[in-house]
Amino acid sequence: MALIVQKFGGTSVGTVERIEQVAEKVKKFRENGDDIVVVVSAMSGETNRLIGLAKQVMDQPVPRELDVMVSTGEQVTIALLSMSLLKRGVPAVSYTGNQVRILTDSSHTKARILSIDDANIRADLKAGRVVVVAGFQGVDEHGNITTLGRGGSDTTGVALAAALKADECQIYTDVDGVYTTDPRVVPQARRLDKITFEEMLEMASLGSKVLQIRSVEFAGKYNVPLRVLHSFQEGPGTLITLDEEESMEQPIISGIAFNRDEAKLTIRGVPDTPGVAFKILGPISAANIEVDMIVQNVSHDNTTDFTFTVHRNDYLNALEILKQTCANIGAREATGDTNITKVSIVGVGMRSHAGVASRMFEALAKESINIQMISTSEIKISVVIEEKYLELAVRALHTAFELDAPARQGE
Repeated sequence: MALIVQKFGGTSVGTVERIEQVAEKVKKFRENGDDIVVVVSAMSGETNRLIGLAKQVMDQPVPRELDVMVSTGEQVTIALLSMSLLKRGVPAVSYTGNQVRILTDSSHTKARILSIDDANIRADLKAGRVVVVAGFQGVDEHGNITTLGRGGSDTTGVALAAALKADECQIYTDVDGVYTTDPRVVPQARRLDKITFEEMLEMASLGSKVLQIRSVEFAGKYNVPLRVLHSFQEGPGTLITLDEEESMEQPIISGIAFNRDEAKLTIRGVPDTPGVAFKILGPISAANIEVDMIVQNVSHDNTTDFTFTVHRNDYLNALEILKQTCANIGAREATGDTNITKVSIVGVGMRSHAGVASRMFEALAKESINIQMISTSEIKISVVIEEKYLELAVRALHTAFELDAPARQGE
């Protein structure tokens, strides 16, 4: 008998009919003798509806009150799913984050989990009940309701699996696993049977929308086997695990990620003096804007050009700050560009293969795609290119690294 934590997202519980289908799936697992904890999101579109209501009252809703409001979405879903299970003769009980006692810090709308009291859940499982938990929410030390930020239900699922030492955490969604890249861009993309936490973390941070980054970090930290499955189609899904299998057939690249939400900022003619990078990025950081890629070029006249990327939502704010910095430090000009995108190749196989970067650059050069910025780590290479070349670049790289070729047999 296994202990399994199953998480169902908003589209999986988007209607009463779909909640009934989830109940049927959970019932089958329970009949197999497994202990089941189910984590659910709010019904699809509900969180946005609630935020919209709040914004009708306040342009910038008070974070504490917003958390109180949006947390009700999951409360509806846990009750409906518990009722659906009870109707089928499956003993079930629902819990809000507060009732479980998922203790978080007090950062409303983006709280982090500090600890989980699993005593009640373990008692219910021992009594033969399915436990249905509201994702996305917790409570701080003062008893205030908190939420974990968008996609936080994934984090709730993985955190509960870690606390309960579950055999597996299953993330049910509207795709049947993790693919080599987005099948809507490359129809030949293949579902991966297995991928490492490290690779999945890079894929998620670089634009893959299958899993929330924090949930993958949590799973990797506590070594929780994570499986991505389709809510309403049978199949093995993709297992995300700590293991790196040593194999001659280990692919160099596991996947290609891309992010359309990038913007590039450049400040030119900056005096090349110690501390200049802090003078440029300090005000950006103080505005709570995250910087991604950075490139600095020193010119022959003892000035430097400094380029970095931010999320496109932060572009206008960052550009305004950079223009002020430009005036403050005596730089020549500050400019920006939103017509860019980031394309990345990811794979633990890079560690043991030379020439990966040159192979990537060659594939892009053959398509006459200019590279504007480059960033590397041990298992990934990212480039910034003009946005209009995104799909062409992804298809070219997918072919160059043989990701759309059928798996070789018996070699």
